[in-house]
Amino acid sequence: MNLSKTQIVEIGETHFESEVLRSKQPVLVAFCTTWSRPCHVIHAVLDEVAIACVGVMKVVKVNADNNPDLSLWYAIQSIPTLLYFVDGTVRAKVVGTASKEAILAKLQALSRGGVSKSITIGTNEEN
Repeated sequence: MNLSKTQIVEIGETHFESEVLRSKQPVLVAFCTTWSRPCHVIHAVLDEVAIACVGVMKVVKVNADNNPDLSLWYAIQSIPTLLYFVDGTVRAKVVGTASKEAILAKLQALSRGGVSKSITIGTNEEN
């Protein structure tokens, strides 16, 4: 079974509130499109991030073309854009492609800084 395919769900405006804003755990939201080459690159990275974060954070995708109101609300000007939500609030933003390590480092920095709930991603450390 390929875990990466079961970890990332594509959502739209209809389920954004329940899946992201009211989520009990942190959520990494990737605003992408199907035609963008950088979005295709980040999809593989997001699969790896989702596997590293199982049980700690969920990863979802939003098609920016199909959900223009969400894109406008969150001022998405470039794709891909990753937004990290904790308790319904955006805590971090990454614009453009990024490596798995860069994304996880950003999330770890938030955890250490006390901005988000304590998270341990892909390691045996305790925060």
